[in-house]
Amino acid sequence: MRARELGFDLCGIAPAAAFRELGVLREWLDRGYAGEMGYMARTAERRADVRAVMPSARSVVVLGTLYNTDQPYSTEVDDPGEALISRYAWGDDYHDVLGERTDALRGWLVNQHAGSVETRVYVDTGPVQERVYAQQAGLGWVGKNTCLINPVLGSWLFLSEILCSLPLESDTPGFDQCGTCTLCLDACPTDAFPEPGVLDSTRCLSYLTIETKGAIPPEQRVGIGTHVYGCDVCQDVCPYNDAAPISTDPAWQPRMLLDRPRLGELWSRSDAALRAAIRNGPMTRARVKRVRRNLAVALGNSGEISAAEALETASETSRPDAPSIAEPLVAEHIDWARHRLASRNLLRSTKRR
Repeated sequence: MRARELGFDLCGIAPAAAFRELGVLREWLDRGYAGEMGYMARTAERRADVRAVMPSARSVVVLGTLYNTDQPYSTEVDDPGEALISRYAWGDDYHDVLGERTDALRGWLVNQHAGSVETRVYVDTGPVQERVYAQQAGLGWVGKNTCLINPVLGSWLFLSEILCSLPLESDTPGFDQCGTCTLCLDACPTDAFPEPGVLDSTRCLSYLTIETKGAIPPEQRVGIGTHVYGCDVCQDVCPYNDAAPISTDPAWQPRMLLDRPRLGELWSRSDAALRAAIRNGPMTRARVKRVRRNLAVALGNSGEISAAEALETASETSRPDAPSIAEPLVAEHIDWARHRLASRNLLRSTKRR
């Protein structure tokens, strides 16, 4: 199959129809679960049916790409000094990598058919509820943690799609295989699931560390733990990921500075070094300033002497190589972290040394 030759692990076809599940978005928005993600509300009508995006659409080709690398899950890391970064963000930007691959498949598809064919490619970039179409295309089912789960590959999957004007033969939809399992709901560190299959983004660590542009609400900072970017807990504990295959694709392998990094090590890096480490990767979404903000919170939560020392240095010395530390947004979170460490007698212990 051409899709597999291009590096995709799953490929299925769904009809371009107004499935019942697509209507759930409106209720989700009305409950305020989108938080600061105003673009979700602005594009809600278009997200209700791909034919609102491309009126000629008759089929949706959905592609799944495994990104599970040979590294321990965050729930297996028992080290308060290690920075936790979501697995999908370790390597290259999936938007770019899969954009090229999906466009290559689109070109092949068009060339296989005579006459005019209209297509459109999306990689988590357009107003398409891709998980709904992925389930309808037989790639898996949307689990209680709102992730697409494949019974063989698990949930470490990037999704991309091709909207197509051709009436292609559809695949059999996937069906729910979560059963009575609630491990993902029970493990969520911030109780971000008010009910199975519903995520309150404003409580999710991925939202707080990535989508939140300003200050992280003080009452939610402790729950962040040592997560610096995103969160994988609800996927880590999913039984379908217990034996998930490993991807050897170079695009998804962790970059050197993001390969199980220490909090103190990341904090000590210059802004230029951090910028270079995240360049052309998913973490560019947060930029250096918000990465610093998240690091400050994680250092405050880590409970390590080295964390206290790092923050003490940040408050007492100038860092010409790291001007982001002096940004008001970052400085506020440093101050919070120092107070948290002081409440645990960690700052006093560093001064006695």
